[in-house]
Amino acid sequence: MAWIMTTTTPLRALALTCSLKPSPAPSSTDLIARQVLDALVGHGVEGELLRVVDHDVKPGVEVDMGDGDAWPSIREKILAADVLLLATPTWVGHMSSVAQRVVERLDAEISETDDQGRPLVFGKVGIVAVVGNEDGAHKISADLFQALDDVGFTVPAQGATYWNGEAMHGTDYQDLDETPEATATTTATVARNAAHLARLLKASPFPPAS
Repeated sequence: MAWIMTTTTPLRALALTCSLKPSPAPSSTDLIARQVLDALVGHGVEGELLRVVDHDVKPGVEVDMGDGDAWPSIREKILAADVLLLATPTWVGHMSSVAQRVVERLDAEISETDDQGRPLVFGKVGIVAVVGNEDGAHKISADLFQALDDVGFTVPAQGATYWNGEAMHGTDYQDLDETPEATATTTATVARNAAHLARLLKASPFPPAS
């Protein structure tokens, strides 16, 4: 029997881009995040992009770190989304400091549970996008996948897309004449699998804690 993709269940995605550049500076991280969001549209998923560095996200591991903390409003968007995309550049082989702060703030979700004892982000899908003109995408994806899984997100098969330039090269992703086929194909796979998994989890939630 042929497998048929259904897009009847409306879904929402939120992309948190963790560029170190504030808006309106052009950003390769924003570019690859928008490409993932565009691919998700084809699977019935509406998306929103938020550049984290434009907001005053305080350091800490609590849901709300007090006066002026922008995280609570960002968290509302996370909780309203079915798919969370974390997009980060590569700096000295690691995720950006902004991405690290996002992971630290997400840690609070472990203890934020529903009336059946499940973390509030259970049933949400987490995916990753990485860009950089140096190696590190696999290591960064692994670190982000583990963090997302720890707090309750579910990672789909082949849930990361990335682009790395040649070693010791200065070209940015946004400066390419066109998106490399391998990256475009991977981005399409991430979107397809994320949307499929999000619908499955929406239709059949994880069982309660007790």
